[in-house]
Amino acid sequence: MKNYRLTLIRHGITQGNLDGVYLGSGTDEPLCEEGRQQLRALQAQFVYPQPATVFASPLARALETADILFPEAKNKIILQDLRENGFGVFEGRKIRELVNDADFKKWMDPAQHFTPEGGEPLADFHKRCGGVLMSMFEYMMKTGIEEAACVTHGGVIMSMLAQRGMPKRRPELWMADPGCGYLVQCSPEMWMRDHIVEVCQIAPFGYLDEKA
Repeated sequence: MKNYRLTLIRHGITQGNLDGVYLGSGTDEPLCEEGRQQLRALQAQFVYPQPATVFASPLARALETADILFPEAKNKIILQDLRENGFGVFEGRKIRELVNDADFKKWMDPAQHFTPEGGEPLADFHKRCGGVLMSMFEYMMKTGIEEAACVTHGGVIMSMLAQRGMPKRRPELWMADPGCGYLVQCSPEMWMRDHIVEVCQIAPFGYLDEKA
């Protein structure tokens, strides 16, 4: 059974991340210098696969991460569906300023199914995350690309793997550190029959050993 391998990587740190600000698809912020240095340190200490094809979110923080971690990639494909969730009126605001906001509390409660003004409904977000994961594998299978990488956002990775990843885990258990993520694989049979992927290991390789 032939397997196609895709390394999912969360983008590096931005100043907004350091400041505790909600950064969704409505905020196109680049990496901060600390974020760039952290990525280079990870690259120097651990092993990232270096495929010729890299998929990326259109947001600057993901594109810059892709350029740093996968400099030799000849085929960089930007996919709009890899962007982060849209946080609407909560975009760009600090968490500590929102904790007493009634609408924010509703948004944090999954049972409420609440969408902030101008935000992306959670159901729509999950639908596109699950869909784009399988679409990347479809592209790889149709073009004969056996290995690729994908640089996107933490929320996107959590949604993808909570829906399609094996073993089954809650979304928060698929959280990835900046510059890190998961190697996943999928066979044509898995793609056609079950629409699932197998999560193989933490990326970059060796990072899990360091964390243990």
